[in-house]
Amino acid sequence: MKILFNGFRHGHIDLLYRQAVKTPELQVAACLEEDEAAASAAVSRLGLSIDQGSYQEWLSKDIDIVAIGGKYGERGQAVIKALQAGKHVISDKPLCTSLEELLEIRRLTEEKNLKIGCMLELRDMPCAVRARGLLREGRLGQVRNLSFTGQHCIDYAHRPAWYFEKGMHGGTINDLAIHGIDLVRDLTGLEIEKVDGVRTWNSYADRNRDFEDSAVFIARLTNGAELLADVSYSAPSQVFSMPTYWNFKIWCERGLLTFHYTDSTVTVFEEGVQEPQVLEGIVPEKGYFEKFLEEVNSPSREITESVLDSTRTALWLQREADARK
Repeated sequence: MKILFNGFRHGHIDLLYRQAVKTPELQVAACLEEDEAAASAAVSRLGLSIDQGSYQEWLSKDIDIVAIGGKYGERGQAVIKALQAGKHVISDKPLCTSLEELLEIRRLTEEKNLKIGCMLELRDMPCAVRARGLLREGRLGQVRNLSFTGQHCIDYAHRPAWYFEKGMHGGTINDLAIHGIDLVRDLTGLEIEKVDGVRTWNSYADRNRDFEDSAVFIARLTNGAELLADVSYSAPSQVFSMPTYWNFKIWCERGLLTFHYTDSTVTVFEEGVQEPQVLEGIVPEKGYFEKFLEEVNSPSREITESVLDSTRTALWLQREADARK
């Protein structure tokens, strides 16, 4: 299969490119980036070559999959164009920045029998795989309350300037919370059905006072459990080594399980057991990219529907926050 990379505007896409070049069944057909500075940086980071020709021209060629890594506000239309051309799509998150774009993306995948993947890699954390097994086996009973934090840092020194351009970011909830929303859906099998409170505002981006860097919400799941989340750009630069970086607490009928990104273990506090149990995580047999490639070659739409549903929930929460100003 041939894969086309369109856009290198965020470092996340580097991870996907490195995976693609190591995948035997894939051939990187071309890499596109119209911004000269971004193109030069991608060449330096990844040792790739930026190809000539427009995105639309390449979509008319023998391409199976398009990988999307452009500005957030431009991704939805790039995805739609790829689907219209009959190509499967895998994207960095967010997939798009409006519910209207998502509706068209869903319609096209159904009409043309195409698949969508997204870089929602929290599912692949060993601690998340272990937590999924514990929850699914019902050891602690039903989920009753959940919380997660996913604070990031503004990091003006490295954050792309386009983040702060009007219409390009699409909102902090859609940008960050989708990771946590997707993992909660995956771990529990539950959906968010009601927003009880949501707010976005500016606290830390002092050079860009229109940029709403702080975001919190409280929402109800389909079984009545309450979810509390904070995904603000509030952390210092060492955030990626802090236990608050993608930290999940899931309270159940008979105890609590908790885990976070910077540790492979899950800690369980179980009713009737005096000491906390620290359980080693489980490395998944296949990651999100391998599962997406498998779905491309199968009749399944499980990954596609899950990506679309997680994206819809994040966009819905973002719209609710915008409406409550």
